[in-house]
Amino acid sequence: MDADRKYLKGLLEALVFLSSEPIKLSSLAKTVDIEKTLARELLDEMILDYQEREGGFLLREIAGQYQFITSDVYHERLGVIFKEKKKETLSRSNLDTLAIIAYKQPLTLAEIDEIRGVSSRAMVANLISKKLVKPIGQKEVPGRPTLYGTTNDFLIHFGLSKLTDLPSPVDVKELQFDELNIVLEDETEFTRPADLELPEELEEDYIEEPALNIEKEND
Repeated sequence: MDADRKYLKGLLEALVFLSSEPIKLSSLAKTVDIEKTLARELLDEMILDYQEREGGFLLREIAGQYQFITSDVYHERLGVIFKEKKKETLSRSNLDTLAIIAYKQPLTLAEIDEIRGVSSRAMVANLISKKLVKPIGQKEVPGRPTLYGTTNDFLIHFGLSKLTDLPSPVDVKELQFDELNIVLEDETEFTRPADLELPEELEEDYIEEPALNIEKEND
């Protein structure tokens, strides 16, 4: 029995390692032909195994999917070796808008505007185009305005398993979202994709806002 368990654990490890994308628990269990409860148990054991060995990479469950990531201990050194720069490709106004939606969701465009004190239409459209935010329903009030919330891609970008893993802010206006080490596509401006569909309220007086390209050199 122990030999079978060891084999299944190794097989799951190999599948996650070979996958170019994070892989769901249900997909792993189905591929190996075992119950999801057993697959989760074996994967949880593996997560602890990698933590205890303190090696160069770890197994993580992020947004309900499993993937290998490099250990935080080696990020700085690896950045020097590969001469990479960490880029934040969202402007401060976009980051603030994203933070408000993440912590206050679901909420309407008008509610976002009220918190920020300025129009957030372009920012919300930008975040939708980056698949970090999406419409999630309509508020049951006159006019039935669209409600917005974060996506599964948001969780993956920020390395979160679920929204409750977000740090608890004292005040939403004091959030420092850039400290969460966001990793987005390498782009410096928001160009609206031709096939991007937006809620009607975001189409009105739509103005694209160029994003600032903030580069942080590794020490």
